[in-house]
Amino acid sequence: MNRVAVVSFAQAPNVRETHGTTNGVEMLVPIIREALGKANLAKQGVGFWCSGSSDYLAGRAFSFIAAVDAIGAFPPIHESHVEADAAWALFEAWVKIRTGEVDTALVYGFGKSSAGQLRRVLAMQLDPYTVAPLWPDAVSVAGLQARLGIDRGLWSEADMAAVAARARAANPDAQIHEAVTAEELLRRPYVANPLRRHDCAPVTDGAAVVVLAGGDRARELCARPAWITGIAHRVESAHLGARDLVTSPSTVAAAKDVGTDGVTLAELHAPFSHQEILLRHALGFGDEVTVNPSGGPLAGNPMFAAGLARIGEAATRLRGGQRALAHATSGPALQQNLVCVLEAD
Repeated sequence: MNRVAVVSFAQAPNVRETHGTTNGVEMLVPIIREALGKANLAKQGVGFWCSGSSDYLAGRAFSFIAAVDAIGAFPPIHESHVEADAAWALFEAWVKIRTGEVDTALVYGFGKSSAGQLRRVLAMQLDPYTVAPLWPDAVSVAGLQARLGIDRGLWSEADMAAVAARARAANPDAQIHEAVTAEELLRRPYVANPLRRHDCAPVTDGAAVVVLAGGDRARELCARPAWITGIAHRVESAHLGARDLVTSPSTVAAAKDVGTDGVTLAELHAPFSHQEILLRHALGFGDEVTVNPSGGPLAGNPMFAAGLARIGEAATRLRGGQRALAHATSGPALQQNLVCVLEAD
């Protein structure tokens, strides 16, 4: 089977609110052009297009069809879509290339989170019979998870503040950038005890694009491809009471499938500060692994693009001989998790 590599990555600025439509076209047009340009690839050279988004977030049925306007009507394309973070669209594109059906693919994800009340919209992913009708918001659900971990001694509010302080200081180009100490953050008010505002990913409008290529084609398009040496995902029960919220067996299983030995850099899709701690433990990462040098979701979290962006961010930071891990999550309280390991020659 063909080896597959990330050969190009581009993302729209992560901002609190855009004035474009909910179909993402305005965000996608410039970054699709940028990603193709970086790979010296024309539209007709793309064998497969795959996107990730959500009709619930967009507030319209088949919103991803309208997003295809960003690609254009000609030449005709081979296109697919997942109702999930575009990291799962990348998995579909990876399979297409691995099986030899195509040798190139462009994956994109987008989300205009500012279009509605995001905390309320995300209640729609909960059990539709017993939980969703109660409308528990996403931050409150994460607060329950954070409190469970504190009560079990797995992390503390100080540990969470340290994660948030590092994330906020990491990237001057991120949506959230602030030089602040953990002690200062701990003096700020709660939004859902034990979570403070800095413990939660901000509401973000944004989009991301990744170009994949296989085998020799990857070397033609990129001087140093980021080879995907393993990718896997697992899902757990959607019922919050049916799983232990302070462990992540799906992450453990996916990581076991791809192998994490030698990883020195990781981009983790942790929308809440305590979830980064939980994921580090599940992946067995200590201080030898640099986590979220981009700032991660706590510095900017475009829905349905943030997981794909973790793969792109990890790929662009790879150095020769280095191994990096990218992680994406979907569903409430880390319900579904994808792990991708990349290497540079």
